[in-house]
Amino acid sequence: MDYDVVVLGSGFGSLTAAALLAKRGLRVGVLEQAKYPGGCSSSFKRKGYWFETGATTLVGLDEGMPLRYLLDEIREEVSLQKLEPPMQVHLPNGETLTRYGYLEDWIAEAERVFGKHSQRPFWEHCYKISQQVWRTSLQQRSFPFSNLRDLLLSVARARPAQLHLLPAAFRTMEDMLRHYDLLQDKLFVDFVNEQLLITAQNKLEEVNELFGATALCYTLYSNYYVPGGLINLVNPIVNYISRQESRVLHGQKVQRVSKEENGYVTSTSKGSFKSRFVISGLPLNNTMQLFDDKKIQQTLQKHVMPSEMLNGAFTMGLVLQGQSIPEVLHHQVHVPEGLPLIGSKSIFISFSHPEDTLRAPAGEVVASISTHVKHPEQNVIEDKAVIQAAIVDALVRQQLIRRENIVYEQTATPGAWIFWTQRAYGAVGGYPQYQHVKPWQMKDARLDHKGAYLCGDTVYPGQGIVGVCLSGIIAAEKLLQDHAV
Repeated sequence: MDYDVVVLGSGFGSLTAAALLAKRGLRVGVLEQAKYPGGCSSSFKRKGYWFETGATTLVGLDEGMPLRYLLDEIREEVSLQKLEPPMQVHLPNGETLTRYGYLEDWIAEAERVFGKHSQRPFWEHCYKISQQVWRTSLQQRSFPFSNLRDLLLSVARARPAQLHLLPAAFRTMEDMLRHYDLLQDKLFVDFVNEQLLITAQNKLEEVNELFGATALCYTLYSNYYVPGGLINLVNPIVNYISRQESRVLHGQKVQRVSKEENGYVTSTSKGSFKSRFVISGLPLNNTMQLFDDKKIQQTLQKHVMPSEMLNGAFTMGLVLQGQSIPEVLHHQVHVPEGLPLIGSKSIFISFSHPEDTLRAPAGEVVASISTHVKHPEQNVIEDKAVIQAAIVDALVRQQLIRRENIVYEQTATPGAWIFWTQRAYGAVGGYPQYQHVKPWQMKDARLDHKGAYLCGDTVYPGQGIVGVCLSGIIAAEKLLQDHAV
């Protein structure tokens, strides 16, 4: 079957690009190997309960942010519940820190826990940077540049505030804490590091100020819960694509992509698809293996990160019965001694809303738990039970769960992520930020400057639903810009 555009994978970046191109009248085929769409930004059903596949937090719906732009463009609505406050953090000293969604409330809380020294100027600076980054992200949809037209469009769209962001690309978050004389506060440094791991996948000495300030401030924007799970964020976009005479096809594991005279042939486990254009929403590590064009492989090799630079995840899903659920649904728990075998020093747990009977029957809730596994190819986990027990112990100590309320539990290692998602090494969360990779050096949306494009969490701008949404917007924009279709 022929399409104008074939999209590899149905992650959120892929669905974003597919929806925007379908709106322009292109016939799009999205090829997904799994049963459910959405990739790591979705949900799956097991034993009658809906568990989150990966992501559990949702931002990006404020004015001028990528997800808001997408939903406005396709005129779709999603059922949402705003969370305030969005998160609590349980620190090593026994303090519980509430990440309020309003700047003044958050600064007061940070000063209560960490002391008044430099907290206000630090957070006001971070928030200002984050606002400028979000404003710029949709204004500069030709970034990163990979041809002259990109550069000319970016110059035409440039605003003075955008130029003020440039120095922040050369400073790390470590530099920023040093500037505000906060590096000597170990409790604060530990807090910043574990918060950065959630959204930037790395620590303060590696994350640049642009990404770091934005990552630390994500709780200062509207945070939402999706009733029924994130699958109900994905489904409206899938339905929109289908209404435009395009399709999301499941059970289609992509095996090879070949360039032909008039386009591309994508071979899957069930057949082959011809298209004029192709967009890969798969990680660069996987994409490089699928294209038989040597030039494409050589181009991607410069950007591909090996396992030792990546993170996998150890995840758990719990069903709790008769559990008193905290008013705050998202929690990060510090584990200063480190978890056994993997050494991770924090756990993230998200509870389903107690009134959400789409995910669990009344009186029961689903808890999604995750923690980082560095260098997933090397750190093969053979004894899940040891880590599982340590995580449950840590959550019980914080009185977030009660052991006797657990009626069902499941765990997954990076090996399971390879099986579920086919992602190389089972790496999830996107490419971590590294100081030697400046924003303009990240892989842009063009793959071969002929008709192949990229989006997802391993190209600019990287992680999180809002980031991959932006990558899909950029991929669609550059395809339309290049070919005037």
